[in-house]
Amino acid sequence: MKKTKTLLTAAAVGAVAGGAFAEEMTIVSWGGAYSKSQLKAYHEPYSEKTGVTILNDDSSAEAVAKLRAMNEAGNITWDVVDVVAADAIRLCDEGLALEIDFDTQLAPAPDGTPASEDFGDLLVSDCFIPQIVYSTTFGYRTDLVGDTPPTDICAVFDLEAYPGKRSLEKRPINNMEWALLCDGVAKDDVYDVLATPEGQDQALAKLDTIKDSVVWWSAGADTPQLLADGEVVMGSTYNGRLFSVIEEQKQPVAMLWDAQVFDLDGWIIPAGLSEERQKRALDYIMFATDTQRLADQAKYISYGPARASSAPLVGKHAELGIDMAPHMPTDPENAKNTFLYNYEFWADYRDDIDAKFQAWLAQ
Repeated sequence: MKKTKTLLTAAAVGAVAGGAFAEEMTIVSWGGAYSKSQLKAYHEPYSEKTGVTILNDDSSAEAVAKLRAMNEAGNITWDVVDVVAADAIRLCDEGLALEIDFDTQLAPAPDGTPASEDFGDLLVSDCFIPQIVYSTTFGYRTDLVGDTPPTDICAVFDLEAYPGKRSLEKRPINNMEWALLCDGVAKDDVYDVLATPEGQDQALAKLDTIKDSVVWWSAGADTPQLLADGEVVMGSTYNGRLFSVIEEQKQPVAMLWDAQVFDLDGWIIPAGLSEERQKRALDYIMFATDTQRLADQAKYISYGPARASSAPLVGKHAELGIDMAPHMPTDPENAKNTFLYNYEFWADYRDDIDAKFQAWLAQ
């Protein structure tokens, strides 16, 4: 676990109008370029405004297990946690996340549109405040794929045309879907097939064909580093991480957008916080998810803001000066063949398929 501290001086530190607020908070996220974008867009401005000390913890990949353990121990040490939508649904269903009244506890759009309308269909759980639309997709080394760069997701399974190591996330999500797609299952049938033991076995059998050539990753920064070091020929990760390695680091890497998996990422507040910590967390959430702040994050990383009112405010990268729109997963050129992630399926099946996947990995 990596923990860093953001401490900014501000003119006013102390009591906050409306009651006592905690003056320190732990915010949990994913690390790397993504956490840097949150630091610039949310944490630093919020600390400057309030004087609060923010501790950054990069443990989001383990959020569900750790929040379960904290709840059982009666010791909640996190204040705001960044999770994917399916994990938010699970945490909400288990009573481990605070339910949010979107129209009173989140800021309206600048024109007065209530938050519930501004976020619209992206409000997939009563406990989840979405920040971004992102995708999990593949990057590849342009100098290691020969004269025919991959254009199809099934290139991942083609060791003859594209020999070398691949990096895949060390969990079943996305890997199982891609495996079935490349084993002939129609896109619309993937989750029906994956709901059966036979379908799960089919996906694992397809993954077996490349298992010996896979480097398994757990942190979003892993694949960009593996690509930069030339240790893998292609690998999956979040599109914003690939943007960073391509545009900021200028590595010989390109995007494979085919069958990119759209997903949502956002905040939950753990249930069981003290009153002063809950007040601080809610105050931070109202600030960090307003229209301007969500648009500001898109200046640092190529994820689409979850509010409709934020989209017109997205312009150029804050440091590179390049237009961010063509780098978004939602750009029409990039979104020609997307795969829509099924939150409800993974909320229902995650624990069982996780166990089966980990047992397969250990074989």
